[in-house]
Order: sequence, then C-alpha cells, then structure tokens
Amino acid sequence: MPNIINDIKLDFKDVLLRPKRSTLKSRSDVDLFTEITFRNSKQIYNGIPIIASNMDTVGTFEMAKALAKYGLFTTIHKYYSVEEWKNFAAENPKDLKYVAASSGTGKEDFERLSNVLTSVPELSFICLDVANGYSQHFVEYVRKVRAEFPNHTIIAGNVVTGEMVEELILSGADIIKVGIGPGSVCTTRMKTGVGYPQLSAVIECADAAHGLKGHIISDGGCTCPGDIAKAFGAGADFVMAGGMFAGHEECGGDTIEKNGKKYKLFYGMASSTAMKKHAGVAEYRSSEGKTVEVPYKGLVESTVLDILGGLRSACTYTGAERLRELPRRATFIRCTQQLNPMYGPPPEI
Repeated sequence: MPNIINDIKLDFKDVLLRPKRSTLKSRSDVDLFTEITFRNSKQIYNGIPIIASNMDTVGTFEMAKALAKYGLFTTIHKYYSVEEWKNFAAENPKDLKYVAASSGTGKEDFERLSNVLTSVPELSFICLDVANGYSQHFVEYVRKVRAEFPNHTIIAGNVVTGEMVEELILSGADIIKVGIGPGSVCTTRMKTGVGYPQLSAVIECADAAHGLKGHIISDGGCTCPGDIAKAFGAGADFVMAGGMFAGHEECGGDTIEKNGKKYKLFYGMASSTAMKKHAGVAEYRSSEGKTVEVPYKGLVESTVLDILGGLRSACTYTGAERLRELPRRATFIRCTQQLNPMYGPPPEI
C-alpha cells in the first residue's frame, strides 16, 4: 500500500512574514553580509549568501564579475574550458572567493573538475549538481570528491528531505542544495509527479543540516525579493536563483529580437534545448525543463539592488538587524487554504 503524508506542506506563495516591533531606524542599518564556517572543509565564507545558479545561461563568468562587486555568489556552469577558467582567474583573482566550479557525476565530469581545480588552485568551492540527489551513485561520488579535495567546500544536491541532507553531509558535503521541481523552467513535477513544496522543504532540511553543523541552499521557486526573504526566514543559509537573474546582459544564451524588442533565451538544464546543445537527448529519458524567451533586462546591477533592497526591508519589518537573525525573527502566516477537491471548500460559519 502506498503511504500518504497528510501533514500540511507549503510553498512560498502560501505564506507571508508577520511584521514585528523593531529598534532599527533605517533599512541601511541591516547587515546582509554573513560569515559561515563550513563543517567539513573548515573554510570560512563571508558575503551576501545569494547565489546565481549554474545554468549555462545564468552561471557565467560575466555574471560572476557583476555579482561579486556586491558580495553575491555564482556557481559557474560546467561547460567552460580549463583555459577559460585560467583566464578568468588571472583577470579576476579577488572574485574567486565568490564562485564555485560545477560538475556532474560522470568520469569526464570528474576529469574536467580535477583539471580546473589543479589549474586554478585559489578556487575553493565545488558544486556537485544532479537533478536527483537520492541515488547511491551520487552519494559515492560526493565521497570520492571529498577524498580527492579534502580542503574544498562542497555544494551537493538536489534533495528535499532531512534524511538525505544528513546522508550527504556525513558523506562529505558542506552545503546541500534543496529543491526538486520549483524552478520557473523546471518541469520535473509535471513530467514525473515528483517534488516537495519548497518552503516546507527548506524548513525541514535546514533543521536536519543545522543539527550536524551543515548548511543548505534553497534552490528554486523564488520569483521576487519577498520569496528570497521567506527562504532565509525558513532557515536557508543561502538562496539560489535562476529565473530572477535571467535575461540580463551578463547572461549566456542567444539574444532574439521580435517586433523591435529584445529577448534572451532561458532554459532548464534538463530541457531538450540544453541536452541537444551539450549531449543530446537519450532515448530512455524525457526532457524535464522548458525554454522561454525572457524580455531583455539590461545590466544585472539593477536587479541586484532591487533584491538587496527588498531583503533589507524584510529584515526591517521583522526586526532583524542582521540577515542571520531573520530565521529567529520570522513568523509565517498562512494565507492560502489547501482544499480537498473531493469535498470542496469548508462550510461557512
């Protein structure tokens, strides 16, 4: 018999943050920079823990240079060559503390990652990225990378449950990416029926990670600065976004002009567009992402300032002087009802 979990699970859209009395005089009093010491690598990070995702249209060197000016992080996509990495490191040595090299779990992925890390020894972050972080193969790969690079900080995912967060942390990962299906160009939930409401996933996975002195990234589902604030309030140590950073000058992907307006292509890394571009679509699988045309937004700086401004405001409304205080100050108010379609709405009282 299949199991059914009847506990309420919530997405960002289902809640709002309740305002609380505050002693802050201005949004400028809020400190968004956070210092984190990682469990396994023992490395120390200091920055604003917002991350551009490692999609090849978003996680570019150009994006990394723009975000690093503000202390934001970028997981660089895995399709850059070693020479391109070496050039980036030579021209932007101060930005290396705000970037991670991404990798899949294949033999060629490991060789490419090893070559990048050997060629750029100042690089200390690794992002091990798969759609399904529940396979034993992935766990073993995390252990392999940890054994090979004991002093690097390892990001690994994606998962959505506490027990798998614990497994990956105990296998050597420092930061776990949390999220299956919430991304704006991800169709996993439609194609497979698999997923987990993102707010509840963050709350539960953060609890599991913090018990082991590990950390998590809320990956996907943020469409506005308020969603990012909710993710931090739910206990996320970092928040990763793709769609919010899409469409900018610093993004990869083709630029299209229609009716006098410019658009940038944005697609999920499991989409047919991405798979045809990099490897081809295998017969045994379907694409789990879509391709969209995002209106051109210009330089990413204006979006960054909008995100940081919204986050400072959220901290001010809740009385959090520092971003790291937001989970302790956050009280969520449910603003939607999850109805059983068999029985209709609850009776009026």
